[in-house]
Amino acid sequence: MTSPLRLGLVGLGSMGRNHLRVISNHPETILAAVADPDPAALETAAGAPGTRRFADPLEMIRQADLDGVVIAAPTTAHMPLALAAIDRGVAVLVEKPLAATVDDGLAIVAAARKRNVRVQIGHVERYNPAVLEMGRLLRAGWLSTIYAITSRRAGPFPARIRDVGVTVDLGTHDVDILCWIAGERPVRVYAETAQRLHATHEDLTFGLMHFPSGATGFLDVDWLTPAKRRSLVAVGEEGMFELDYLTQRLTFTRSNIERPQMIAGYATTFAGDVAEIPIDNIEPLRAQLDEFVRVLRTGERPYVDAEDGLWAVAIANGLLAAASERRPIDLSDLPSRLTAE
Repeated sequence: MTSPLRLGLVGLGSMGRNHLRVISNHPETILAAVADPDPAALETAAGAPGTRRFADPLEMIRQADLDGVVIAAPTTAHMPLALAAIDRGVAVLVEKPLAATVDDGLAIVAAARKRNVRVQIGHVERYNPAVLEMGRLLRAGWLSTIYAITSRRAGPFPARIRDVGVTVDLGTHDVDILCWIAGERPVRVYAETAQRLHATHEDLTFGLMHFPSGATGFLDVDWLTPAKRRSLVAVGEEGMFELDYLTQRLTFTRSNIERPQMIAGYATTFAGDVAEIPIDNIEPLRAQLDEFVRVLRTGERPYVDAEDGLWAVAIANGLLAAASERRPIDLSDLPSRLTAE
């Protein structure tokens, strides 16, 4: 039998507690160490017998005997924590976003390449079974041409988020998903933002992404909606996919006619046939941990790696720049900038 993997966890906020649960219940992992500056959080953290507890995350990374580290700390702490783990040769699963800024993300990517250490990014929606099935069907040719992708991620204001706005915290999910669905990255972005409740950052973003193929992406993210909404729609030549992240429901509506027919000068409208795609419901966070286990066991590239995370941060920051400067931002030189290191 293979020995369980010894994981360290940094951060016991709402997301950190979810990671703690799946690590503690996974048959191939044990929680070897946990770190959080809040004594009450450490006191209540469940773990295997002998789990070490640290107030200082950097001390945990330096002192504990670990196979991997899961970083669920505030976004602005991701870079120093990830660099500390990489310096020790320890693989890292970093909660999204990879970092708060492109420069911080570049530092993580450069260090991981130099030390040949694997860095996986917690873009957990990529592990949603409905998203995976939608991607499989797209690759199988259900939509030969994608016209538009629309993503909505909305919910109540989270008091826990103080260091970044909704674009970097939530929008990076959707930026990553839209790129993955399109199979390419945008060359131009535009956005409008608003600040209603957050003390220092935007809490609403409407963003547009233009892809090389001509496809258009739209993301609607906010912390102002009183109930959680998580949806994705992809419209193309043969029809439309609709996905609900929360229920893991996926449907495909087929176009019944290729071109509108004119009757008495008016274009007729016919509803397409709707098919519900069967999905095996699984918890995306557990699937993400399964992937981290695979990476630790094999040393292979993660499904969502540091470069993917860096792109999401760079595009999100492009959206913020577009809103601030009130103009479209050209991203055509972004590949050369992100690979310069």
